[in-house]
Amino acid sequence: MMTEVTMTMSNLHPGFILIAVGLIALFVPKSLRRPVLAAGPLLGLGAVLTLAPGTNATLPFINGITLHYLHVDALSWIFALIFCMMAAIGGIYACHNSNRMEAFCSMTYAGSALGVTLAQDWLTLIFFSELMAATSLFLIWCKKTPASRQAGYRYLLVHMFGGNLLLAGIFLKVSAGDYLVMPLAQGPWDTAFWLICLGISINAAVVPLHAWLVDAYPEGTVTGSVFLSSFTTKVAVYCLIRIFAGTDFLIWFGVLMALYGACYAIMENDMRRLLSYHIVSQVGFMVAGVGLGTAMALNGATAHAFSHILYKSLLFMCAGAIIYATGIRKINQLGGLAKKMPFTFWCFVIAALSISGVPLFNGFISKSITISAVAAAHYGSVELLLQLAGVGTFLSIALKMIYFIFLAPDNGVVIKREVPKNMYVAMGIGATLCVLYGVYPELLYRYLPFTMEPYHPFTVDHITQSIEMLGMAMLPFMMYLPKMEPHTALSLDTDWFYRKPFAGIVTGLSYLCCAVSRALGNTWEVLYEKSMELSHNPMEFLDAKPLRNSPKYNPENYRTSIADPIMITLTILFCSLCYFMAII
Repeated sequence: MMTEVTMTMSNLHPGFILIAVGLIALFVPKSLRRPVLAAGPLLGLGAVLTLAPGTNATLPFINGITLHYLHVDALSWIFALIFCMMAAIGGIYACHNSNRMEAFCSMTYAGSALGVTLAQDWLTLIFFSELMAATSLFLIWCKKTPASRQAGYRYLLVHMFGGNLLLAGIFLKVSAGDYLVMPLAQGPWDTAFWLICLGISINAAVVPLHAWLVDAYPEGTVTGSVFLSSFTTKVAVYCLIRIFAGTDFLIWFGVLMALYGACYAIMENDMRRLLSYHIVSQVGFMVAGVGLGTAMALNGATAHAFSHILYKSLLFMCAGAIIYATGIRKINQLGGLAKKMPFTFWCFVIAALSISGVPLFNGFISKSITISAVAAAHYGSVELLLQLAGVGTFLSIALKMIYFIFLAPDNGVVIKREVPKNMYVAMGIGATLCVLYGVYPELLYRYLPFTMEPYHPFTVDHITQSIEMLGMAMLPFMMYLPKMEPHTALSLDTDWFYRKPFAGIVTGLSYLCCAVSRALGNTWEVLYEKSMELSHNPMEFLDAKPLRNSPKYNPENYRTSIADPIMITLTILFCSLCYFMAII
């Protein structure tokens, strides 16, 4: 039963706490920013732990509308928990930064994610969703390179488009009197349904609406990309679970995402771009679970989102540490880093085994739930395709990245600067949690929001199936190792279909505007020159024949006839006389 409460210490909104941490980090000096970013998010985590399911805090709004800005149930609580955990880990990882704007945006971005998660009404949801888009943009622009500026503008345009679709759908819902966020999968599948679904799907990077992610995330700052990898798509997954659970066409979009991202990742040479494609792939497992809509599938999507945030952020933290230390992003330019960066190597191994679903790591205990749910629903082809996507994940990350970055012969990579200790601390925490949840899955399972039969991941069937899938990836990798080395090439993606035409439209409009500007400038110049000529000779306005050929006015050349002023005076007197006679 929902209870109306006022804001107290026992039900503080954790999102507001993180936004306050960001504001404090924006204004305090650098010496204080480190402890603020490291310790501040822990207050938000503490607030989540004190929130009781059933809490519903409200705020009066205009026209009698009430904003339900703090709604806690089992689903929103577990997402709020992992978001706060990630904000705390990311805050530690980024606390050495001197950029005030990045510190503010990273914490506000995390706080906005919590705002969406805990919102029960459409207006609060769209407000925090747009705040997420705005603050995440600056995590890309703070890198201050031409590539990041261009990627940021494209990111902005895509999210403006998606945000407007979502806003239009919400406007239709609110106009119809539906103020609260409710499941829409059962229909009607009206215009509002499709607008909201498309808006959320863009944020979830559903193929073919995914290219903004792999375009923008690799261009973010070293620490900003860690936050980017953790929130936007997972908030979208939460919204899909909340609103579109059981929408069956999402099953096949999820399968497409899982395969598409894994295939493109195999071809990639840029570390963070490769990892970004695997965000698309792993979110595909969650989207497929949402589409299936059973309790087990939805728990699988929730658990996998939880695990994904931990291991994907760890992968981005390790990649960021390598870029920070060496200045190199390309995989084929690296090698031999296992000896030069041993701690980063072991953290990366843990994250790679986690994302690959190896037993005793957290990816195994979450991914297997979704696959088991698909099998239980008798979607044999979906189960097979998701397993193949898992093979691609193991091939591109656990084998390709570990070997060519850490184990391959040294390419003469130089460690240009030492990695700050706080980055190592954050990586260590992330690696520990990946192992902890993998060994003790009940730490996660007890908080899953939907009621289902007890699930046991460590069965002979699950472990055997996992080992078989991993063996399928390892065998071709060992056989064709020389051909597996990545190389720099241009991978065309679906963004080509809007980047190229849009660039042509912008270029054409720019030329048109410049041409119009030049024409108006020339016109103004001609008018200016003619007015100056006339101002030099005002008698040009009169019918003064002696002056028609005179370039300038000279009073000695022209004396007006006395008849003109006499005629004007008589005319005025006559008109005045007629007027007075008329009114008498």
